[in-house]
Amino acid sequence: MIFSAWIWTTIVVFATLFLFNTLVRKKNKFKKKLPPGPKGFPIIGHLHLLGKNPHQDLHKLAKKHGPIMHLQFGFATNIIVSSPSAAEQFLKTYDLVFASRPPHEASKYISYGQRNLSFGQYGPYWRNMRKLCTLELLSTLKINSFQSMRREELKLWMDSLKKAARESVTVDISAEVSSLSANISCLMVFGKKYEDKDFNERGFKSVIQEGMQLAATPNLGDYFPYLGKLDIQGLTKRMKAVSQVFDEFFEKILDEHESISCKQGQPTNDFTYTMLSLMKSGETEFQFDRRHVKAILLDMLAASMDTSATVVEWIMSDLIKHPRVMKEVQQELEEVVGKDRMVEESDLDNLKYLEMVMKESMRLHPVAPLLLPHEAIEDCIIDGFHIPKKSRIIVNVWAIGRDPKAWPDDPEKFIPERFIGTNIDVRGQHFQLIPFGSGRRGCPGMQLGLIMVRLLVAQLVHCFDWKLPNNMVPEELDMAEAFGLVTTRANHLMAVPSFRLNK
Repeated sequence: MIFSAWIWTTIVVFATLFLFNTLVRKKNKFKKKLPPGPKGFPIIGHLHLLGKNPHQDLHKLAKKHGPIMHLQFGFATNIIVSSPSAAEQFLKTYDLVFASRPPHEASKYISYGQRNLSFGQYGPYWRNMRKLCTLELLSTLKINSFQSMRREELKLWMDSLKKAARESVTVDISAEVSSLSANISCLMVFGKKYEDKDFNERGFKSVIQEGMQLAATPNLGDYFPYLGKLDIQGLTKRMKAVSQVFDEFFEKILDEHESISCKQGQPTNDFTYTMLSLMKSGETEFQFDRRHVKAILLDMLAASMDTSATVVEWIMSDLIKHPRVMKEVQQELEEVVGKDRMVEESDLDNLKYLEMVMKESMRLHPVAPLLLPHEAIEDCIIDGFHIPKKSRIIVNVWAIGRDPKAWPDDPEKFIPERFIGTNIDVRGQHFQLIPFGSGRRGCPGMQLGLIMVRLLVAQLVHCFDWKLPNNMVPEELDMAEAFGLVTTRANHLMAVPSFRLNK
């Protein structure tokens, strides 16, 4: 009887949703001209058109329906943007209209009610918090203050890789880069490194990755708000569990910092001390308590750990797959740095070809192929199409990087030389290449991320030659993707190093 009642309740709920959805769509259809899009099903709309790699599916649909496309996911109206000119209108011309974020179930649980920068909704709190983070945590002065720490961690890492090179063993480059990135991130955010056992029995990186996965998993609660409480997919239960792990860990960190600060009297330089000092000063222009501190620390940790490591992973994959380009990068490094020392951060601005390699890899493998969705604050007309208030704007950076109008010379091929003689960069001003987004919601940690990426790649390529294991030839290297908020390789990058410096 209980099972039967549950079935009838579900049928009634879906029937009601169907009728409501149909009436709303018919009403809107006659009132405004939405962008074109494929035909969808009742209730679910176009959700059935997305597979395991939504960025690729959306790219195929955009080829047929255009660079500004309408898709309906349940009750959520989505506008898919797939060309540089369209992205410029949404992210620059009408930036303020699309500066907010839609409600997001995962972030409500994991990021303290969307109090973080990534998913925070646009308003006075978000503006002030972004300003605070930009000035206090991500300024050039703050980033440079960690330079000696980065150098020390990098040297320890190189020593471990030299040992692997002497023994001619295969190195899991993906895991090694991820581990180094996690160590450096922890030192900047918390002031010390943490082992997996210090965090949770599942492991430090494992819980971070689960949180990122939950944030990227299509959630019925985001598209059918009335179904969110039923937790049909079991995601809410997992979100609450991950949220509890994060919260206990951050509470422990904050308690440790407050205790040490009281004993020493002089706080250190890490992000946690900075945030706690601001909270206790009472000088911020908005309400600021431990929830806000924890939300921002999680933002900084997750963003600095995963994104930089993934970009390095893809660049190394491209270089190993294209030996000619690898040799060009190594030759430039020999000319700028020589073969008697490691690369220093002061060398990076002189590595012009490496810069082109980074741009080309980020064009083909943007770390976030679909930028985090924007939300329309009000109705807007773009290219003659009505963009309704509350609609979600999804910018397909992966598709933009393959737009033949923007990239006429073999857009599917890895050719760093395409950037010779151009001023195109990745900082959000050239809309054919926006891996960090643009406008108000552009990545505030971009400068730190670019330093980390260039430094790690330069070091790996300068200090070592790399060959694939088991006599695999470069052309056979698999480049399949595993979609998420951060889209990594489907399989870890494995290679055998040999040391190439004079000492």
